[in-house]
Amino acid sequence: VQLQASGGGLVQAGDSLRLSCAASGGAFSFYGTGWLRQVPGKEREFVAAINWFSSSTYYADAVKGRFTISRDNAKNTVYLQMNSPKPEDTAVYFCARTRNPRTISSSADDYNYWGQGTLVTVSS
Repeated sequence: VQLQASGGGLVQAGDSLRLSCAASGGAFSFYGTGWLRQVPGKEREFVAAINWFSSSTYYADAVKGRFTISRDNAKNTVYLQMNSPKPEDTAVYFCARTRNPRTISSSADDYNYWGQGTLVTVSS
């Protein structure tokens, strides 16, 4: 499966931004999808995850209440709505598919297909 992340850019703190992750070419049905982010020199950090049925979501404490993950299975697309972003949210954001179906995870090790990343820069 190929994942294409998009929607990154420069945004001012307190504004909003929506990232998209479009899947194609392989198994995506019934798998969970996550967003993780990475700053140069640091490990990849979990942001949010959602299961296939959208019945379960999971957020990192740092983004809880500000970011919302959702999906449109008819479009094979997962979204990350970023409201009130902060400068510390600046990172490359990656979307990823879980290794096993019907799972949701905060661990990068549980994802085996990754998009190319989209850069989000939040200015103060």
